[in-house]
Amino acid sequence: MADTGKDMLLYWGSGSFPCWRVMIVLEEKGLSDCEKKLISFSDKGHKSDEILKLNPRGQVPTFKCGDIIINESFAACLYLEDTYKSQGPPLIPSEPARKANVLQRMFEEPTLTKKARDDILLLYMTKKPEELDQEKMTKSKAALKEELALWEGYLVKAGGTYLDGGEFTMADAIFFPSLAILVRCGLKLAPTFPKLAAYYDAVSKRPSVEKSWPPHFRDTEGKPYLADL
Repeated sequence: MADTGKDMLLYWGSGSFPCWRVMIVLEEKGLSDCEKKLISFSDKGHKSDEILKLNPRGQVPTFKCGDIIINESFAACLYLEDTYKSQGPPLIPSEPARKANVLQRMFEEPTLTKKARDDILLLYMTKKPEELDQEKMTKSKAALKEELALWEGYLVKAGGTYLDGGEFTMADAIFFPSLAILVRCGLKLAPTFPKLAAYYDAVSKRPSVEKSWPPHFRDTEGKPYLADL
């Protein structure tokens, strides 16, 4: 009998790409019955006593599996793959070259996150338009465009639907939420990045991604911060 997620608890926030990663992996591994508690960032739910006693950083995801507590999305995803390897598709290939490629793409993703979120999106969200350094913003957007061109090239090299070619892997579970949030923030993938555009369309339809899609994304429009990229 397959293991279930009934002994698990995930605190998560809608639109948090680290949370989304973990939720995709839970779906892929057949652990969708994991108890999930949605917090409100605007109400500072991630700083509640309930979360702080499990995660002193006051962040989500905060993930509990039995007596094990894991509060980093990469660590939670790798733990789930290792512990439930026989359930669902293998997300880390066993063949050395493919495994190396998947791990490389996984641990390369934070570079995209920094160039998008830290260098651009957080500035839009925390500053008034007149306070933005437009020259710096132009340079940051050029750097993000160069970064996206690298990922476009990885998909060309992979020669298939996903980052490792024909199979969905942990690299996709890690990378796709970040890409989806950029699209929500106005990024137009086509025609500049045709492979990324096709990738986004394909992965959006994957059941694990559809089921874990941030609920407020369905009901509201994102801000067009990246429309001029």
